[in-house]
Amino acid sequence: MEILLRNMASLYIIKDNKMLLLYRQGSRVVNNMWVGSAGGHFEENELNNPKACILRELQEELGITGHEIEDLHLRYITLRRMENEVRQNYYFFAKLKDNISEELSSNEGISKWFSLSELAALEMPFTAKHVIEHYLNIGYKTDILYGGVANREKVLFTEF
Repeated sequence: MEILLRNMASLYIIKDNKMLLLYRQGSRVVNNMWVGSAGGHFEENELNNPKACILRELQEELGITGHEIEDLHLRYITLRRMENEVRQNYYFFAKLKDNISEELSSNEGISKWFSLSELAALEMPFTAKHVIEHYLNIGYKTDILYGGVANREKVLFTEF
């Protein structure tokens, strides 16, 4: 069986102890779940530059640029096998600048701000749920890049 690769990136925007999430609708990969503020598949010219992917998705989906966020950092890279494909996800976190309105909407679904304490109860894709759990417990306290490999039950994280 041939194994294919799917490269994706997600951005989680934070402001004042809240996180902006997207209830993605109409997607062929992740549908009717809460996902990052913006994100998607790499374009061919972005395969070696996940930051370029996330900045493009930010503009396309939320209509804002990298100048309207700050502290943009790649914090997690995860791998998960789904049938004949390995999904490699790059998770970025950033802060919305103070002078930028929180009234953001997406052309990919419903954008909504949640307090950080509400995130654990939301339906999210498997690896994203584990990334957010790890980030809230450990990741936000560090500047470390974490790698995660998913098995059927959990995502095992290690420091890079």
